[in-house]
Amino acid sequence: MALVSPLTPVFVAVLCVFIGFFLKNYLRAGSSSRQEPPRAGGQIDRPWVDEDLQDDTEIGANDSEGDDWVVAEAEHLSHVPYTPPRYPVEEMLERSRQFYKLLNQRRSVRFISPEPVPREVIDNVIRAAGTAPSGAHTEPWTFVVVEDAETKHKIREIVEQEEEVNYKQRMGGKWVQDLRRLRTNWVKEYLDAAPYLILIFKQTYGILPGGKKKTHYYNEISVSIACGLLLAALQNVGLVTVTSTPLNCGPQLRVLLRRPANEKLLMLLPVGYPAADATVPDLTRKDLGDIMVFV
Repeated sequence: MALVSPLTPVFVAVLCVFIGFFLKNYLRAGSSSRQEPPRAGGQIDRPWVDEDLQDDTEIGANDSEGDDWVVAEAEHLSHVPYTPPRYPVEEMLERSRQFYKLLNQRRSVRFISPEPVPREVIDNVIRAAGTAPSGAHTEPWTFVVVEDAETKHKIREIVEQEEEVNYKQRMGGKWVQDLRRLRTNWVKEYLDAAPYLILIFKQTYGILPGGKKKTHYYNEISVSIACGLLLAALQNVGLVTVTSTPLNCGPQLRVLLRRPANEKLLMLLPVGYPAADATVPDLTRKDLGDIMVFV
């Protein structure tokens, strides 16, 4: 006992060092596994995937090389001359001023008139949206235009049911508080009133006539750009809308509108003329110096 007692503190110290070492490694491994979960199917990182958006273009080697996926053949597209109009400087300046003035009048409007809008106008603004650039020119968008009153009301029922849960449970107090000054809630009367609802779906991958799948690179970014052009086109013809991205409504709306599984709802736009008594929040926009950095 006399020999063991002097060694006991040393033994305890060494044991603590070993325990601390293994505990540290265990916690580090656990943290890494939580932050970077293993990808299903042995997927590897792809350079076209934006880590912030996670836009569903993350196709693993096992998937993209399977029988279901088409393998792009080497194809050399012919190039043609491109000669867009070139304006004198003064005209450029005036056009830029007028275009900014037009878009600066754009507002999110929740009071929409049921007055009919010519169908050809809707066709043309969607044509304009379809000119957006897209990853590898895959054009991964589907614009579903709803005019039928019964279908619009079903969409409203789905959206309001989910939005009430969003406001009361999912969104959290801070988000709801930030929206309170805008006087928004889960009641969406404009979904019945607007003559058209435009639902924009992103195609997470393409489906060719033979059933093969085609990778759609940067599909969410591409469709978001198309949505921006659509908003500008609507403003250009004097129509109004409000950008709606109702949480948890996508799957139900996809089924209602009979869209395929590769399409996911990105945005819902009620479109029409502003109601005669329409109001909007008295907001201001940031100055140029607050949004631009010139190097």
